[in-house]
Amino acid sequence: MKRKNQSGLTLIGVLFVGAILAAVLVVGLKLIPVFAEYFGIKRALTAVAEAANPQSVSVSELRSAFSKRAMVDDVTSVSATDIDITKENGRIVMSVEYSRKVPLVANVSLLIDFSVSSAGSR
Repeated sequence: MKRKNQSGLTLIGVLFVGAILAAVLVVGLKLIPVFAEYFGIKRALTAVAEAANPQSVSVSELRSAFSKRAMVDDVTSVSATDIDITKENGRIVMSVEYSRKVPLVANVSLLIDFSVSSAGSR
């Protein structure tokens, strides 16, 4: 009779792979709220810029409209005063750049830079 060689992971291998998968899962779960807020900011900027009349709207009205939408989407990283408002080709373009720091473990954090604009919406 021939003996077959066994193949597979050892207990230490399983623990190592499990630890790596758990670390990736923890990082992924911590990033979900950050990206949800990013999409909320993008959605609010786009909606306000598209709904505004470029000939008659003021900057303060745009900032107020963004503040109301940001409150609904629970946006805390960006305030209305952080938004840059310009006119390009007869359209209103609202944009903002911001950073989010996500604490991972102890003194290890992840810093993410975002740049959001309503210009790419059409």
